[in-house]
Amino acid sequence: MIFKYGIDRLTLDKVDRILNGKIETEISTEAKQKVISSRKKVEVMATSNKTIYGINTGFGPLCDVQITTKETNKLQENLLITHAVGVGKPIDKNLSKLMMICKVHALCQGYSGIRLKVIERILFFIENNLLPVVPEQGSVGASGDLAPLSHLFLPLIGEGEFWIDDQIVKAEKVLKDYDIAPIELKAKEGLALINGTQFILAHAIRGLKKMEYLLDLADVAGAISIEGYQGSSAPFRDELHKIRPFKGNIEVAERMFMLLYRSQNVDSHEDCERVQDPYSMRCIPQVHGASRNAFYHLKELTEIEMNSVTDNPIILSEMEAISGGNFHGQPLAMALDYGSIAASELGNIADRRCFLLLEGKFGLPRLLTTGGGLNSGFMIPQYTTAALVTENKSLCFPPSADSIPTSLGQEDHVSMGSISGRKFNQILGNLEKILAIELMYGAQALEFRRPNTFSDIIEANFKIIREKVDKLEDDRLLKDDINAMIDLVVNQTFILK
Repeated sequence: MIFKYGIDRLTLDKVDRILNGKIETEISTEAKQKVISSRKKVEVMATSNKTIYGINTGFGPLCDVQITTKETNKLQENLLITHAVGVGKPIDKNLSKLMMICKVHALCQGYSGIRLKVIERILFFIENNLLPVVPEQGSVGASGDLAPLSHLFLPLIGEGEFWIDDQIVKAEKVLKDYDIAPIELKAKEGLALINGTQFILAHAIRGLKKMEYLLDLADVAGAISIEGYQGSSAPFRDELHKIRPFKGNIEVAERMFMLLYRSQNVDSHEDCERVQDPYSMRCIPQVHGASRNAFYHLKELTEIEMNSVTDNPIILSEMEAISGGNFHGQPLAMALDYGSIAASELGNIADRRCFLLLEGKFGLPRLLTTGGGLNSGFMIPQYTTAALVTENKSLCFPPSADSIPTSLGQEDHVSMGSISGRKFNQILGNLEKILAIELMYGAQALEFRRPNTFSDIIEANFKIIREKVDKLEDDRLLKDDINAMIDLVVNQTFILK
């Protein structure tokens, strides 16, 4: 399969496969024609006496200052240089690559007025894994992600830096090594490059791919905890959920039923005198399901954004360029904040299940150890989950609810979506750790239910855990066990279906 930029439709799966080299890409003949046509329109505008924003004017509050044809090229270079004011640690290299992939797709739709030569140079960077260094802080998410996109494209003009393996190398040197001359930007091109939402978008894509796995893993962890607790599978019956048919709830209920199917352990106590389980066991479809619903909402909006044109102005005809607000990050910012709450809640309920497994009820020893007193067992890792859950709650403040005017008030409402995207991924990183600890607790609880057996999928995951972490008999340093569990989660080792 070959993905054709500007023509084919990007999806979460496709962009991930392009990122990982599993799909080849090209700019189709049709897309090239659209780009060339758009460029010709800009060239006409650039020599016109008519004032057209972004083509023969300054930017932001300087939009009323007309620029001569002679000054146009210098203006575009100045744009990249003056807007590259990001600070903080560099983002992950693959986020830079995602930003470039999404930018190429947007530019190839033929509304940006950029030369084909510039797009082909970006594509060369992608194909040769020449990934620019982009600081993580500095975007307010309106006029797009100006600072990070400026850093991303500085290497086009011989400025900025690349990652070469794990080393940061000046772009000037790298271009010389590849025998490539810097590009001299022309009318509208600098603006087309740095206007857009690709920083926000890359973080949404990264987070969604991680959350997709963690949603399924949360169900697995919950099912193992239910087995350890000897909870009931009745709350997952289809009859209950079809009368409140939220998509996510129904999917989770089906998954929980599948994960507990033909479990000797569950079957052995379904007729016990316990009336109901605590909410963190019984309400897994409602809570995990709500998080799935948020995931689907964010995924839908992210896939729209992947296939959108988000720079400014938009080129329509030889004398018509609309200066609008497609660069504004609010559509993704609000959904990212919703996704953050959804991810945080998966950790919140997982911590509660950890707590239940420590209480010493229904045949489990307190703290999941038979040698309590001398041994603390699994008392303390729940402190870690509690700390991570609270950290996630603090990260759930919605940056999209904030706005600080910039550009002398010309940009008087901004999305702060870049911060929403970064926080979303921080929360997911904490969730990985919380679920790792719940899975460790769950495996220990299963030990006390033998000789009962569990469903095939739970038995398989129990085996995966025990290959890295032994049953806890006497107290030992648990740091290594926790780190081993986190590695299993991060590397997506668990069987989900």
